[in-house]
Formats: sequence, structure tokens, C-alpha cells
Amino acid sequence: MRISESQSSLANNTSTARAGDNSFLSDSNIISNGNHLSLHPSEQDIEQISVAATNVNRLYSSYQQKRYQTKSASIMGLTESKPSDMKLAQLFDIYKDDQEDCILAEGIEQLCKDLQLSPDEFKVLILAWKLNAEQMCRFTRSEFINGLKKMRVDTIKGVQVRLPEYAKEVSNDAEQFKDLYRFTFKFGLDSGSGQRILPSDMAISLWKLVFTVREPPILQRWLRFLENHPTIRGIPRDTWNMFLNFSETINNDLSTYDDNEAWPSLFDDFVEYENDQTNQNVAIKSKECEQMLFESTE
Repeated sequence: MRISESQSSLANNTSTARAGDNSFLSDSNIISNGNHLSLHPSEQDIEQISVAATNVNRLYSSYQQKRYQTKSASIMGLTESKPSDMKLAQLFDIYKDDQEDCILAEGIEQLCKDLQLSPDEFKVLILAWKLNAEQMCRFTRSEFINGLKKMRVDTIKGVQVRLPEYAKEVSNDAEQFKDLYRFTFKFGLDSGSGQRILPSDMAISLWKLVFTVREPPILQRWLRFLENHPTIRGIPRDTWNMFLNFSETINNDLSTYDDNEAWPSLFDDFVEYENDQTNQNVAIKSKECEQMLFESTE
């Protein structure tokens, strides 16, 4: 039987290698030409192998993290995909009124209990904002279902997880807070009766609530001014909206306030009231000091 030339060549190379000739083993390595494996890789080869290994580790870590997040989100009631229409409808039906296809005061109270919240908590305002609710103590079917879809949740547990995230968001993001702030005025109106001005007591309560985060230094003095002036019966939308800008631009002692600017007249009254209060306090302290000096000289 004849031995082919290639077989003969292979035999010769093998024999040479066994005899100690390293020429066969010292050929170009796999990194450089893809034909042979080198027992002595270059520094460049080692660097390329290290980079490749690092990339593999990163890919694996990313895969494991995504897998964990998906599993964790599922347990918490969050969903990366579209929330279940059936689950959302069933959830709405748990709380809806027997006579009307809406969640009314009693249902909202039960919803808050299930969320482990008090109805007057800041997070409940956050929820109403995310549902884009038209009025207080009333969630329509479309508001509830579409709102939870945007939140990417279809369970109570999912809502519980999302609300603290949104609360942190509005605390850190001025534009998000501004959107919530303006929503709060509309939410407080009795839209059924065509109300356009917030009653002062409602406005005070809502200012306290919405400024659970990002409270301006002058808020308490502003609220005290409103409480001490019962003749101020209501707050129009323009005054509500501009108070946010007013509270962010006017310094604490009100010295930068310019009544020639286009502020609502109620702000003029507030600044005048505060200045009068300050002057009265200065006068009282001055009299007290005079009295103390008089007594010390007797």
C-alpha cells in the first residue's frame, strides 16, 4: 500500500519534533494567522485574550443581573411588558362603586388601606397625579387602568413599589415637581360644579400636602398669613401657579420683592403684612430692652 506525500510529510514533521527540532512548534500562533497554536504567545496576544475574557465576564454578569431584575420585578408586581388588561380590570372591579363605574370615596379608602397608606398622604397625591384624576375622591375606569398601564404595574404590590420611586423623582426634579404642583390645583377643584377658584382652606391643605417635598422657606409664613385673613376666600389658578415661582425667587427676608413686577396683588398684601409684623417685633424688642435698662439703673 502506498503512502501519500502528505502522510509522508506529516510523519517526517512528527519525527523531527520528537527529535528536539522546535521548528514545527515555533510556527505562527493562532492569534496572528489562525493556523497554529503557539506555546509562547506574544504580549499582544495575551492582551487580546485578557480583553476577550473581560468582555465575556461582563456579558455574563449583565445576563445574570437582567435575569435577577426580571425575576425580582415579577415578584414585586412590576412588568417590563404590557400590563395585563384582565388583571387591571379585575383590580378596578375590586374597588369600584356598586352603582357607578368609578372608584369613589369608600373604594379609595379601601385602596389606600391595601396600599398601607393614609388617604391624606403625599403618596396618594402622587397616585392621583399618575392616574391624571380629574377630581378628588373619584377614579374613573379609564383613569385607573390607563394610569397603571403607564406605571407598568397591574398589582397592588407593583403600585407600592412605584410610588416611592415617583416621590423621589419629584423631590429631585424641578420640572416633575412643577407638573405635580400644577396638577394639584386642578385636582382640588370641584369640577362637577364648574369650580374655578380653590377655597382658601382647601388651598392651605393642598399647599401643605404638595410641599411635603421641596418646601420653600416662606411657606409657613404664607399659610399663616392666609389663616389670619379670613376675608381671603379663595385662590385663583394664576395665584396658585405663580406662588411656586414667587417662593423660589424671593429671598427669605422678602427684601428682593419688587411690587412693580407682575405679581398677583395678594403677594403685595403678604409682603406688606410680613414687613408690618417684622416692624412690630422690632418695636416690641426695643421696648423690652429699654425696660431692662431702666430697671438696671434703679
